[in-house]
Amino acid sequence: MTVAFLNPPALAQPGSYSYVAMVPAGRQVHLSGQVALDADGALVGRGDLAAQATQVFANVALAMAAAELPITAVFKLTLYVVDLTPERANIVRAARAACFGAGPYPAATMVGVSALVDPAFLIEVEAIAFAD
Repeated sequence: MTVAFLNPPALAQPGSYSYVAMVPAGRQVHLSGQVALDADGALVGRGDLAAQATQVFANVALAMAAAELPITAVFKLTLYVVDLTPERANIVRAARAACFGAGPYPAATMVGVSALVDPAFLIEVEAIAFAD
């Protein structure tokens, strides 16, 4: 099964996400929000958005591997970023690109928030993937 990623020419062309992800009928995998904790539960990158974003996307990849799926099976991301600015968005986009490579990129929504469940967390990412 494959996902069709579409960027209609009538819309401004996105750089690091797709507007549409079409998934044929089948099983989906929903990942809970991933934060910048390592395998021991220790925070990675206190006060450093780039380090936290890198850890978060590594955690997404690890969760996908646990489901025996490649990162390319992800078709939707929701990103929550504390104190989002254009500069902080670019930091997150760089970490996402490092994880997903040259694309195609999943459909994505980046949301600025004032805080996450732990004040030390700067980013949280949810993902939806297809399994069949």
